[in-house]
Amino acid sequence: MADRSADDKAAVICVHGYLSHGAGMYLIKRRLEREYAMRVALFNYPSVRGTLDQNAAALAAFIQAQGVSSAHIIGHSLGGVLAMRMHANYPDSLPGRVVCLGSPLTGSRAATFLHEFEWAEDIIGKSVPEAMVHRTANDWASEVAAGRDIGVIAGNVPLGFGRLVANFNEDNDGTVSVSETHLDGAKDHLIMPVSHKGMLVSAAVADQAAAFIRRGEFLRHDE
Repeated sequence: MADRSADDKAAVICVHGYLSHGAGMYLIKRRLEREYAMRVALFNYPSVRGTLDQNAAALAAFIQAQGVSSAHIIGHSLGGVLAMRMHANYPDSLPGRVVCLGSPLTGSRAATFLHEFEWAEDIIGKSVPEAMVHRTANDWASEVAAGRDIGVIAGNVPLGFGRLVANFNEDNDGTVSVSETHLDGAKDHLIMPVSHKGMLVSAAVADQAAAFIRRGEFLRHDE
């Protein structure tokens, strides 16, 4: 049985990815609440209409409204980049760790490919090019990584839309390659046998996220 002790002045904020909704992270929220007694909130934002900075401002306001003294963030895909952007734009934001799930922190080949086509402009929207094409989190997030613990989980089960538009000659989760999830200065990086969307329904991924939030590193097989 997991330790159910929790800091009632801390919150975990789940940030969904591109073309998704906060409800997509409900299973992670439920597991963190039931097994680890964590206070968890789901954040929603317009991943297509909103710019990266507009969504970062909305996330900062959402966290501030929680009335807590610390806030950890679990971001899936674009959501992880958004979490990094929020901390970069608001360096005095509440203390807390960040867990990125399948986030393209060094860019996305799939997004770059789609960005080249005019017909795809309305599909990929504003945040994706700003987060993964023009510049990447690895270009501007060094101070964030230096100031707080960042953990990254990458998947290596290649099931996802990205395989249709990007040529992955390396381990990938079907949408993002493992190499695209690396971030200079990250505290820990873990590869798990899950696909990009599979991360959202994996109890093992949620457990690893909880471990990083609690101790600043992931669990290893010998623990």
